[in-house]
Amino acid sequence: MSNNRIKFILNSTVKEVDFNTSNFRPSTTVLNYLRSFNDTKGVKEGCAEGDCGACSIVIGELTENNSIRYYSVDSCLLFLASIHGKQIITIEGLERKLENRTVLHPVQQALIDHFGSQCGFCTPGIVMSIFALYKSNAYPNRNDVVQNLSGNLCRCTGYEPILNAALEVCSNLQPDHFDANEKNVVKILEEIKRKQASVIATAKSQVYHLPETLQEALEIKESNPTVKVVNGATDTAIRQNKFHEYIEEILDISNVSEVKLLSKQGNGFYIGAGVTIEALKTFAKKNIPTILPMLEVFASHQIRNVATIGGNLATASPIGDLIPLLMAHSARVELVSSNESRWVEVQEFITGYRKNCLKSNELIKGILIPKVDENVTIKSEKVSTRHQLDISTVSLSARIEFEMEAVKSIILAFGGMAEVPKRALKTEAFLHGKTFNRETIEKAMEKISDDFTPISDARASAEYRLVAAKNLLLKLISG
Repeated sequence: MSNNRIKFILNSTVKEVDFNTSNFRPSTTVLNYLRSFNDTKGVKEGCAEGDCGACSIVIGELTENNSIRYYSVDSCLLFLASIHGKQIITIEGLERKLENRTVLHPVQQALIDHFGSQCGFCTPGIVMSIFALYKSNAYPNRNDVVQNLSGNLCRCTGYEPILNAALEVCSNLQPDHFDANEKNVVKILEEIKRKQASVIATAKSQVYHLPETLQEALEIKESNPTVKVVNGATDTAIRQNKFHEYIEEILDISNVSEVKLLSKQGNGFYIGAGVTIEALKTFAKKNIPTILPMLEVFASHQIRNVATIGGNLATASPIGDLIPLLMAHSARVELVSSNESRWVEVQEFITGYRKNCLKSNELIKGILIPKVDENVTIKSEKVSTRHQLDISTVSLSARIEFEMEAVKSIILAFGGMAEVPKRALKTEAFLHGKTFNRETIEKAMEKISDDFTPISDARASAEYRLVAAKNLLLKLISG
């Protein structure tokens, strides 16, 4: 355990934060930490909720095969204590000094060559997102670049110069100084992990636990039943940024490898609670294509790189994108304590508005998604103000099993229509056994009002939600 310290690499310099003497809380955002220094002010605060990407940086993280994986994140949603044992790369770290001259990174030069910057406020974040893509060795197509930059807003350029710059530079990969220095970075990060795998940081009336093992995490949870569990913290950080909710005790399980498993298991797929949405998206392309459409419009690339499936489920939000999807797949959740493990259905896990059935000594370990039979169709749709970066106003995940042209079984799981994600049981009952065609669906649309009495709020009126839900049902035929 640490003595109130964390250690990491900032660009090429090893840094240590001693919470005994610093002015930072463990939950201070990395954005605010970086902005406190004169030489890392390229990172900007635009929204403080992960919407604009102006604060984007890149994390370099050790992999199992002793290399570095680079990925972009919103530093406004990243807690300082969570970067222990990682490399943080900012726009200032991309350039090199050679013989008293500055040499820009190929990504920086590409933005200049394509006139991809005007006012410059958002440019550092855009550069860092493209840099992460550059370091992925992916040779991306245009859609890949669009997906990668979905979390970066720019009011000046119209995006086309930025997209062209990214396509060009990522199609002509060259070794850079990060490649040359990677072995040294790996050695430093391994040494940090060897000397200090887990962290307990206390400062400014806050305790932050960053354990390495599941057993450690469970022991902390058992002895501190009210501790706030985070695993990505993209939701919790927003509440701190916007409402100044500084949590007294945090249990961050983002370093626990036992909850990051992704594997085939029997007649299904096991997804650890700590698997990020982006990792699940990559896995789904070959293994669970029915969940891919919703994952592709889940927040932004930066948020998907840290947000986890367990975190999205545990928040029990009525407009969370994944819960209706998991309900449609008849997924089950594994809950564990120090001495037992139990399984519950996803729809039983959610017990009320932002409430779940976790006991005070339990954590989510993972989720099991059964394989989808060939005679089963699963479709998911969401209505949101923005295609990317916005959670649902109304969403529908539907599972339909056919026998000839008739509906043998059906699940219609809606988000945004009640205080919890909820099935349209009366509509399902009406459709059961009937021929699945437009005439039947149009009649079924009228049943939606029997299933739901939605509320009006900042996102939409009750009337709009009912119309949207009916239209999503119709889209099962036309979409």
